[in-house]
Amino acid sequence: MSVLLPLLAAVLQASSVTLDKAILRMRRVDFREYTGVSFPLLFLITLAAFLIVRPPFPLTLLGGSMGFLILASSGMTVVTNIAYYRALDHDRLQEMETLGLLAAIPTIVGSGILFSDERNPAVLVPALIAAIAVIWSYWERHHFAIARRTLPFLLWALAAGPAQAAVLKILLASWNPISLELVRSAITAAVFGMLFRQSMRPVSLHAFRFLLATNVLSAVAWFLFYFSYQRSGVVYTVLLFSLQPLLVYLGSAVFLREPFHWKKFAAFQIVLGSIIAAELLG
Repeated sequence: MSVLLPLLAAVLQASSVTLDKAILRMRRVDFREYTGVSFPLLFLITLAAFLIVRPPFPLTLLGGSMGFLILASSGMTVVTNIAYYRALDHDRLQEMETLGLLAAIPTIVGSGILFSDERNPAVLVPALIAAIAVIWSYWERHHFAIARRTLPFLLWALAAGPAQAAVLKILLASWNPISLELVRSAITAAVFGMLFRQSMRPVSLHAFRFLLATNVLSAVAWFLFYFSYQRSGVVYTVLLFSLQPLLVYLGSAVFLREPFHWKKFAAFQIVLGSIIAAELLG
């Protein structure tokens, strides 16, 4: 069961991300309009899931240090998504997803340093190999081939990835993932609504269907991802979730007609092999 949670999360999130790129191509929708509508919608979907499942909601954990960690986590989520969708608006989907994996290296190392239960070599070593393979796939002629507009997202992801993982691990020790995501999505929806309210335009029924679909997929994916954090830890979850960019890569090549790059495809094969090794050795 533990392996299914991050794998299903990877499949669902890959589907959501591919839809994201398709939506950004519709009617010249830019990232401000997309995030201004999408995140309030994500909150409503999370609220519906909360009302259906009825998980515990400890009000006492909204204050004190836990409340501060929730605000910090939500703030990092806001900045990450602004940087991501701003770059995605101008870059290829394959590039964005592969770059996102680079944040796995400091996340894996940081989690291993901070938490004793994350120091299983059978998982830690394959996870690092998988992340290093992604770096190799971007190394061309003695430098990284990264678009200028994408650099802010990469730098932020490298810095914030370990902090976000550590904060979420601490929060999920006390919170149910659905309840925690309800609070976080409410905060992010309010922030995005205020930031981009002037960019919002009426959305056609056709576009709304895509928005609804991608946010349902994303919400369920992150629920599963956080449940995996609780049950299996950060390193194991990050390793198996590394399949997501492979699925996005295939989806973008097939459905969005983005070009094929052999080094990136080879890197994804190394990621897949690392996952299999961790399962056999762990």
